[in-house]
Amino acid sequence: MKNVTSIMIVGVGGQGTLLASRLLGNVLMNEGFDVKVSEVHGMSQRGGSVVTYVKYGEKVHSPVVEKGEADIIIAFELCEAARWLPYLKKGGKMIVNTQQIDPMPVITGAASYPENLVEKLKATGCDCTALDALSLAEQAGSSKATNVVLMGVVANFMEFPAELWKQIIEQTVPPKFLEMNLKAFDLGNQWSE
Repeated sequence: MKNVTSIMIVGVGGQGTLLASRLLGNVLMNEGFDVKVSEVHGMSQRGGSVVTYVKYGEKVHSPVVEKGEADIIIAFELCEAARWLPYLKKGGKMIVNTQQIDPMPVITGAASYPENLVEKLKATGCDCTALDALSLAEQAGSSKATNVVLMGVVANFMEFPAELWKQIIEQTVPPKFLEMNLKAFDLGNQWSE
């Protein structure tokens, strides 16, 4: 199982994690990999935690990613990055959207949103790339394109050409949203720390 790569996409319901996993899965299948995708929904319709596992390689037996096994974690929301950090393997890569969406305990006043999460993530030794993907998505034309901005960033850490990603976006996204999503991908792909 050494030649299997494990990726987790984590976020909050409504952020477009499922489209992101579909784009990623299609890129990988296009490159001839055996791909397994497993979507685990929390209270996704109510802004709850959502996680998708994507594993690929020569032969993948299970889509599930165990603690300490993820090569890459793509976090669509800051608190979710912290929540899923234990799943990142030593030397793994975390890509984090710095957007903050208050979880229910914060909304009800039972807790406050944790502060300095990016600094805390980096303090663990995690290889963390953090960016405001929401602002880039709004630049592209819609906050709903945050997921595609993040795929643009991820593409920088994977060995597949940007043109392939764009081709998959063209095949996956409805035509009326295509131009905006291609722009979102480019903004993410060209972003640098």
